[in-house]
Amino acid sequence: MIRKTLLVGALLAALPAAAFAEGFSWNATLASDYLYRGVDQNDDKPALQLAAGYDFGNGFYVGAWGSNVDFGDSTDIEIDTFVGWAGDVADGTTLDVQLVRYNYLSQPSDTSYEYNELIGTLSFAEQIDVTLGYTNSYFNEGDSSLYVAVGSSFDVGNEFSLDTGIGYTAVDGPYENYVDYRIGLSRAFGPATIGLGYVGTNGAAETNFGADATENKILLTIGFEG
Repeated sequence: MIRKTLLVGALLAALPAAAFAEGFSWNATLASDYLYRGVDQNDDKPALQLAAGYDFGNGFYVGAWGSNVDFGDSTDIEIDTFVGWAGDVADGTTLDVQLVRYNYLSQPSDTSYEYNELIGTLSFAEQIDVTLGYTNSYFNEGDSSLYVAVGSSFDVGNEFSLDTGIGYTAVDGPYENYVDYRIGLSRAFGPATIGLGYVGTNGAAETNFGADATENKILLTIGFEG
């Protein structure tokens, strides 16, 4: 499975996610909010998230993922473009490496949030993911950042999946290092996958981004793919 960050099946990932089969494919998610590594990106409002990509069948893939956002200024859309490679590196173990460009539309004239991140994910038995992300300019502010996360997805019966994850963001400069976490259940109902989970951060995230953006939340998602 090719993924743009963490657990696409969970629909509760700390990162934007998109999974693609060989050839062209797409997916769409309606979420009660958009939370990125535990931090609210859409001011407590629902988000429509769309993805499309192409898998070349040799491990390489390209794609784009988008969502509406609300940063309290004129910025209203995030579009992430990415290129990557995924494949087996051992029995039951896959590696996914991708370069992501975070793009934002309708930014104020004196603001530029765009930045690049290199992300690698090791997946074990399609149940445990270990992710490492690095950028040399966090939110285009010139400060390097390292993100480390562990996620899991386990069948708990009646076609339900238990999805969990914890991540740690370390940033040079004025930001404090912080932790994000999530736990939830997801299940496929015909063409739709529904997820319900709890997403939170520790106190350092509030110092960085404010109480409103980092309060713990229940997240509901409904996803479709084709």
